[in-house]
Amino acid sequence: MTDSPSDPSRGRRLTARWRDALLVFTLALLVRGAVVLWAKGRFPPADDGSFYDVVAARIAHGAGYTWLWPDGAVTYAAHYPVGYPALLGVVYALFGATPTAAMGFNALLGALSALAAHTVMFWSGGRVRGLVAGLLIALHPGLVFYTPALMTEGVAAELLVIALFLTCAAARGRRAAGFLGLLGVCMGVLVLVRPQLLLMAPLFGFFSLGATQTRWGARAVRAGVVSALAVAVCLPWTARNCARMDRCVFVSANGGWNLLIGSAPEANGGWIAIEGERVPPECRTVFGEAEKDRCFGQAGMANIRQRPWAFLALVPRKLSQTFDYFGAPGHYLHTSNYLAFDEARKVRLGVVETLWERLVLLAAIAQVAGRGQGQRRVRLLGGAISAVFALTRWGYLAYLGFVVTSLLAGRELLKRPVAAVSAGAILTTALTHAVFFGAGRYGFVCAALLCLASVGEPEPRPSSSF
Repeated sequence: MTDSPSDPSRGRRLTARWRDALLVFTLALLVRGAVVLWAKGRFPPADDGSFYDVVAARIAHGAGYTWLWPDGAVTYAAHYPVGYPALLGVVYALFGATPTAAMGFNALLGALSALAAHTVMFWSGGRVRGLVAGLLIALHPGLVFYTPALMTEGVAAELLVIALFLTCAAARGRRAAGFLGLLGVCMGVLVLVRPQLLLMAPLFGFFSLGATQTRWGARAVRAGVVSALAVAVCLPWTARNCARMDRCVFVSANGGWNLLIGSAPEANGGWIAIEGERVPPECRTVFGEAEKDRCFGQAGMANIRQRPWAFLALVPRKLSQTFDYFGAPGHYLHTSNYLAFDEARKVRLGVVETLWERLVLLAAIAQVAGRGQGQRRVRLLGGAISAVFALTRWGYLAYLGFVVTSLLAGRELLKRPVAAVSAGAILTTALTHAVFFGAGRYGFVCAALLCLASVGEPEPRPSSSF
């Protein structure tokens, strides 16, 4: 049954929807804006953010992604992904090269992701679900307090929600080609921000058809189209690297470094510095950025071949460091200015963030375990086991349990694109950092999508007004 265009109740529902959307967007922007005002002039760029800030300023001033060395030499660079500093370069060109401008960009993106979350869940579950999802993103303590950070993880988490919005918009059938194109571009930007998210492109494309569409060929085509568009967005940057660097690089020249960090004899599952005696002898006289990364990658593969069981034994520790405790906002603020954000504040924020994340995870597990009919008993058992781990220090097993419980739904996942994409984000993150190394900020990339999964998806309803 569809609403008549003249149905007054339909008009009231639309008015309520847009009022809720405005509330979510405004609240998210105000909360993040307040954090920006608090952080302005207090928290300078730190960690990788120091590099992004410098490169963004150089891009804004027309110098491109280059590095100025103390001796005055300027070299082309591609060690870190170009996406985020390029976005900030545009912001700096328009509003001035200051960290506050970058924080303002982060705040606006966070508000847009909250609006996208509201819209996605409104489409699938109505007004209440839409409002709850939007508020979970708008008020998420980790996302809010990561706003001052000139880092990629919060940006990637929020862009994934926007990509999900474009996926669901394409699946609704109206202007599908346009939304599919925008989805491909969005995924391309995400790959330029975090190259490993290329693994997510086919998944978003696969679910860009409606839940009632079981045409596997059509889904495969859309998965291929979105993936191809994402790669096409990156190719100009790849061509630049081939022309300017000492060897071709797809997006960034740090994969070899990260593999060596995760496979070195001294590897502990987390980040370690590759310097001094840890630099492989064959790489000590290699100075080109891309060539050195290739050399490190070869050394990392050699370590794995020589010590395969030791490498595999580190996987649980890598996943534990990635998912048990994110803590990225508190770590960044403390590193940036430990006087303004001391250890006690860092711990308190970490406790609040962890409680929030675990409650969201528990709700998401309950949603995928309790909805639908496929493998219901097995899903309930898997959900119960996962929920137990969510209450312990071994939280990574709960995240993996959410993935397994989601997959047990089988074909019913076609009706649960939010759960499917959230599980995909966790799975691809786990696979990536099981190979390289773990850190809480990497798991943080999954935080926003999981908020939507925690709200749950009822059976699909007939499409209403866009």
